[in-house]
Amino acid sequence: MNLGIEGKRAIVLGASKGLGAAIAVALANEGVHVIGGARSTDAIGALNVKLEAGATGTITAVRLDLADPASVTAFIAEVQSAGGADIVINNSGGPTAGEAGSIAASEFSKTFDTMVTPLIAISQAVLPGMQAQQWGRIVTLTSSGVESPIPRLALSNALRQSLVGWSKTLASEVAASNITVNVVVQGRIHTDRVDELDAAAAERLNKSVDEVRAQSLSTIPAGRYGRPEELADVVAFLVSDRSSYITGSLIRVDGGMIKSI
Repeated sequence: MNLGIEGKRAIVLGASKGLGAAIAVALANEGVHVIGGARSTDAIGALNVKLEAGATGTITAVRLDLADPASVTAFIAEVQSAGGADIVINNSGGPTAGEAGSIAASEFSKTFDTMVTPLIAISQAVLPGMQAQQWGRIVTLTSSGVESPIPRLALSNALRQSLVGWSKTLASEVAASNITVNVVVQGRIHTDRVDELDAAAAERLNKSVDEVRAQSLSTIPAGRYGRPEELADVVAFLVSDRSSYITGSLIRVDGGMIKSI
Protein backbone atom coordinates (compact mmCIF):
# COMPACT_ATOMS: atom_id res chain seq x y z
CA MET A 1 0.00 0.00 0.00
CA ASN A 2 1.32 3.42 -0.95
CA LEU A 3 0.92 5.58 2.15
CA GLY A 4 1.28 8.78 0.16
CA ILE A 5 3.85 10.42 2.42
CA GLU A 6 7.02 10.21 0.34
CA GLY A 7 8.85 13.53 0.52
CA LYS A 8 7.06 14.70 3.66
CA ARG A 9 9.04 16.09 6.59
CA ALA A 10 8.62 14.61 10.05
CA ILE A 11 9.78 15.33 13.57
CA VAL A 12 10.27 12.24 15.72
CA LEU A 13 11.05 12.93 19.35
CA GLY A 14 13.05 10.42 21.37
CA ALA A 15 14.40 8.97 18.15
CA SER A 16 17.66 7.60 19.55
CA LYS A 17 16.22 4.29 20.75
CA GLY A 18 13.13 2.20 21.41
CA LEU A 19 9.85 3.26 19.90
CA GLY A 20 11.17 6.57 18.59
CA ALA A 21 13.96 4.84 16.67
CA ALA A 22 11.58 2.27 15.22
CA ILE A 23 9.19 5.00 14.07
CA ALA A 24 12.01 7.05 12.52
CA VAL A 25 13.10 4.02 10.49
CA ALA A 26 9.55 3.13 9.46
CA LEU A 27 8.85 6.64 8.21
CA ALA A 28 12.17 6.96 6.38
CA ASN A 29 11.43 3.65 4.66
CA GLU A 30 8.25 5.31 3.35
CA GLY A 31 10.30 8.15 1.88
CA VAL A 32 9.84 10.63 4.71
CA HIS A 33 12.66 12.99 5.66
CA VAL A 34 12.90 12.59 9.42
CA ILE A 35 14.38 15.01 11.92
CA GLY A 36 15.11 12.89 14.97
CA GLY A 37 15.38 14.70 18.26
CA ALA A 38 17.17 13.27 21.30
CA ARG A 39 20.23 13.85 23.44
CA SER A 40 22.18 11.10 21.68
CA THR A 41 22.57 12.34 18.13
CA ASP A 42 25.10 9.64 17.22
CA ALA A 43 22.52 6.93 17.85
CA ILE A 44 20.00 8.70 15.62
CA GLY A 45 22.46 9.13 12.76
CA ALA A 46 23.29 5.44 12.92
CA LEU A 47 19.67 4.55 12.14
CA ASN A 48 20.23 5.30 8.46
CA VAL A 49 22.06 2.00 8.07
CA LYS A 50 18.82 0.22 9.06
CA LEU A 51 16.86 1.61 6.12
CA GLU A 52 15.67 -0.74 3.43
CA ALA A 53 17.57 -0.84 0.17
CA GLY A 54 16.15 1.80 -2.12
CA ALA A 55 14.49 3.82 0.62
CA THR A 56 14.29 7.47 -0.38
CA GLY A 57 13.81 8.86 3.11
CA THR A 58 16.52 10.15 5.41
CA ILE A 59 17.05 10.47 9.15
CA THR A 60 18.83 13.60 10.39
CA ALA A 61 19.82 14.02 14.02
CA VAL A 62 19.22 17.23 15.93
CA ARG A 63 20.13 17.39 19.60
CA LEU A 64 17.17 17.83 21.92
CA ASP A 65 16.93 17.70 25.69
CA LEU A 66 13.27 17.99 26.68
CA ALA A 67 14.31 18.96 30.21
CA ASP A 68 16.20 22.02 28.95
CA PRO A 69 14.00 24.90 27.65
CA ALA A 70 16.94 26.41 25.76
CA SER A 71 17.48 23.10 23.96
CA VAL A 72 13.79 22.95 23.02
CA THR A 73 13.92 26.50 21.66
CA ALA A 74 17.03 25.71 19.62
CA PHE A 75 15.44 22.53 18.28
CA ILE A 76 12.34 24.42 17.15
CA ALA A 77 14.51 27.03 15.43
CA GLU A 78 16.44 24.36 13.54
CA VAL A 79 13.26 22.61 12.44
CA GLN A 80 11.79 25.88 11.21
CA SER A 81 14.96 26.77 9.33
CA ALA A 82 14.76 23.40 7.58
CA GLY A 83 11.23 24.14 6.35
CA GLY A 84 9.06 23.08 9.25
CA ALA A 85 7.35 19.72 9.48
CA ASP A 86 4.33 17.98 8.01
CA ILE A 87 4.32 15.28 10.69
CA VAL A 88 5.04 15.36 14.41
CA ILE A 89 5.58 12.27 16.54
CA ASN A 90 5.48 13.23 20.21
CA ASN A 91 7.38 10.75 22.33
CA SER A 92 9.00 11.22 25.71
CA GLY A 93 10.68 8.95 28.22
CA GLY A 94 8.86 7.67 31.25
CA PRO A 95 9.27 9.41 34.61
CA THR A 96 10.45 7.81 37.81
CA ALA A 97 8.15 5.38 39.56
CA GLY A 98 6.34 6.32 42.74
CA GLU A 99 3.00 6.19 44.53
CA ALA A 100 0.46 8.98 44.14
CA GLY A 101 0.30 9.71 47.84
CA SER A 102 4.02 10.12 48.36
CA ILE A 103 5.32 12.04 45.33
CA ALA A 104 5.90 15.71 46.16
CA ALA A 105 3.66 18.20 44.36
CA SER A 106 6.80 19.96 43.12
CA GLU A 107 7.83 16.76 41.35
CA PHE A 108 4.58 16.76 39.37
CA SER A 109 5.25 20.33 38.26
CA LYS A 110 8.86 19.61 37.36
CA THR A 111 7.96 16.50 35.37
CA PHE A 112 5.13 18.30 33.57
CA ASP A 113 7.70 20.74 32.22
CA THR A 114 9.69 17.82 30.81
CA MET A 115 7.00 15.41 29.60
CA VAL A 116 4.22 17.74 28.51
CA THR A 117 5.16 21.39 27.94
CA PRO A 118 7.93 20.83 25.35
CA LEU A 119 5.83 18.39 23.31
CA ILE A 120 3.03 20.92 23.05
CA ALA A 121 5.48 23.73 22.26
CA ILE A 122 7.11 21.80 19.41
CA SER A 123 3.75 20.82 17.94
CA GLN A 124 2.40 24.36 18.16
CA ALA A 125 5.52 25.75 16.48
CA VAL A 126 4.95 23.80 13.27
CA LEU A 127 1.14 23.90 13.33
CA PRO A 128 0.81 27.18 11.37
CA GLY A 129 2.75 25.64 8.50
CA MET A 130 0.44 22.63 8.48
CA GLN A 131 -2.58 24.94 8.44
CA ALA A 132 -1.14 26.98 5.59
CA GLN A 133 -0.67 23.90 3.42
CA GLN A 134 -3.91 22.27 4.60
CA TRP A 135 -2.21 19.02 5.60
CA GLY A 136 -0.61 17.73 8.75
CA ARG A 137 -0.36 14.82 11.15
CA ILE A 138 0.33 14.85 14.90
CA VAL A 139 0.63 11.58 16.80
CA THR A 140 1.42 11.37 20.49
CA LEU A 141 2.64 8.15 22.06
CA THR A 142 1.36 7.38 25.51
CA SER A 143 1.12 4.56 28.02
CA SER A 144 -1.71 2.15 28.75
CA GLY A 145 -1.80 3.92 32.12
CA VAL A 146 -4.04 6.62 30.62
CA GLU A 147 -6.79 4.01 30.31
CA SER A 148 -5.89 1.66 33.14
CA PRO A 149 -3.60 3.31 35.70
CA ILE A 150 -0.45 1.34 36.37
CA PRO A 151 0.47 0.84 40.05
CA ARG A 152 3.41 2.95 41.26
CA LEU A 153 3.55 4.99 38.06
CA ALA A 154 1.55 7.92 39.41
CA LEU A 155 3.53 10.58 37.55
CA SER A 156 3.12 8.85 34.22
CA ASN A 157 -0.57 8.03 34.78
CA ALA A 158 -1.43 11.61 35.69
CA LEU A 159 0.69 13.66 33.34
CA ARG A 160 0.16 11.61 30.21
CA GLN A 161 -3.57 12.18 30.65
CA SER A 162 -3.00 15.88 30.02
CA LEU A 163 -1.55 15.11 26.59
CA VAL A 164 -4.60 13.01 25.77
CA GLY A 165 -6.90 15.90 26.69
CA TRP A 166 -4.80 18.36 24.70
CA SER A 167 -4.74 16.07 21.66
CA LYS A 168 -8.50 15.51 21.67
CA THR A 169 -9.16 19.24 21.96
CA LEU A 170 -6.67 20.16 19.23
CA ALA A 171 -8.09 17.50 16.91
CA SER A 172 -11.46 19.25 16.77
CA GLU A 173 -9.83 22.63 16.21
CA VAL A 174 -7.75 21.67 13.17
CA ALA A 175 -9.73 18.88 11.49
CA ALA A 176 -11.14 21.23 8.85
CA SER A 177 -7.56 21.98 7.75
CA ASN A 178 -6.95 18.28 6.94
CA ILE A 179 -4.77 17.95 10.04
CA THR A 180 -5.29 14.86 12.14
CA VAL A 181 -4.32 14.50 15.79
CA ASN A 182 -4.27 11.07 17.38
CA VAL A 183 -2.87 9.25 20.39
CA VAL A 184 -1.31 5.79 20.29
CA VAL A 185 -1.73 3.87 23.54
CA GLN A 186 1.05 1.36 23.90
CA GLY A 187 0.86 -1.79 25.93
CA ARG A 188 3.88 -3.87 26.83
CA ILE A 189 6.13 -3.14 23.87
CA HIS A 190 9.57 -4.67 24.39
CA THR A 191 11.88 -1.70 24.85
CA ASP A 192 14.59 -0.80 27.34
CA ARG A 193 11.94 1.01 29.40
CA VAL A 194 9.91 -2.19 29.81
CA ASP A 195 13.04 -4.09 30.81
CA GLU A 196 13.75 -1.41 33.44
CA LEU A 197 10.22 -1.65 34.84
CA ASP A 198 10.39 -5.46 34.97
CA ALA A 199 13.75 -5.30 36.76
CA ALA A 200 12.43 -2.74 39.27
CA ALA A 201 9.35 -4.87 39.95
CA ALA A 202 11.52 -7.95 40.46
CA GLU A 203 13.64 -6.15 43.04
CA ARG A 204 10.63 -4.71 44.84
CA LEU A 205 8.79 -8.05 44.97
CA ASN A 206 11.91 -10.14 45.66
CA LYS A 207 11.29 -12.21 42.56
CA SER A 208 13.34 -13.03 39.50
CA VAL A 209 12.89 -10.96 36.35
CA ASP A 210 11.68 -14.11 34.59
CA GLU A 211 8.95 -14.56 37.20
CA VAL A 212 7.85 -10.96 36.85
CA ARG A 213 7.83 -11.21 33.08
CA ALA A 214 5.82 -14.43 33.16
CA GLN A 215 3.22 -12.72 35.33
CA SER A 216 3.10 -9.79 32.94
CA LEU A 217 2.71 -12.04 29.91
CA SER A 218 -0.18 -13.83 31.59
CA THR A 219 -2.17 -10.58 31.41
CA ILE A 220 -1.67 -10.18 27.65
CA PRO A 221 -4.05 -12.24 25.47
CA ALA A 222 -1.47 -12.24 22.65
CA GLY A 223 0.91 -14.01 25.06
CA ARG A 224 3.94 -11.88 24.28
CA TYR A 225 5.36 -8.39 24.41
CA GLY A 226 4.93 -6.34 21.26
CA ARG A 227 7.80 -5.43 18.96
CA PRO A 228 8.66 -1.75 18.44
CA GLU A 229 8.27 -2.28 14.70
CA GLU A 230 4.65 -3.35 15.18
CA LEU A 231 3.80 -0.06 16.87
CA ALA A 232 5.85 1.89 14.32
CA ASP A 233 3.78 0.42 11.47
CA VAL A 234 0.58 1.65 13.14
CA VAL A 235 2.07 5.13 13.49
CA ALA A 236 3.14 5.12 9.84
CA PHE A 237 -0.43 4.41 8.83
CA LEU A 238 -1.84 7.11 11.12
CA VAL A 239 0.38 9.77 9.53
CA SER A 240 -0.44 8.66 6.00
CA ASP A 241 -2.94 9.95 3.45
CA ARG A 242 -4.83 6.68 3.95
CA SER A 243 -5.84 7.64 7.49
CA SER A 244 -7.27 11.08 6.70
CA TYR A 245 -10.62 10.37 8.43
CA ILE A 246 -9.11 9.17 11.71
CA THR A 247 -8.65 12.00 14.19
CA GLY A 248 -9.18 12.62 17.88
CA SER A 249 -8.77 8.90 18.51
CA LEU A 250 -6.90 6.70 20.96
CA ILE A 251 -5.46 3.75 19.08
CA ARG A 252 -4.37 0.81 21.21
CA VAL A 253 -1.35 -1.30 20.35
CA ASP A 254 -1.43 -3.66 23.31
CA GLY A 255 -2.02 -7.25 22.25
CA GLY A 256 -5.43 -7.09 23.94
CA MET A 257 -3.98 -6.25 27.37
CA ILE A 258 -6.28 -3.34 28.28
CA LYS A 259 -9.48 -4.87 29.63
CA SER A 260 -11.85 -1.92 29.27
CA ILE A 261 -13.95 -1.45 26.15
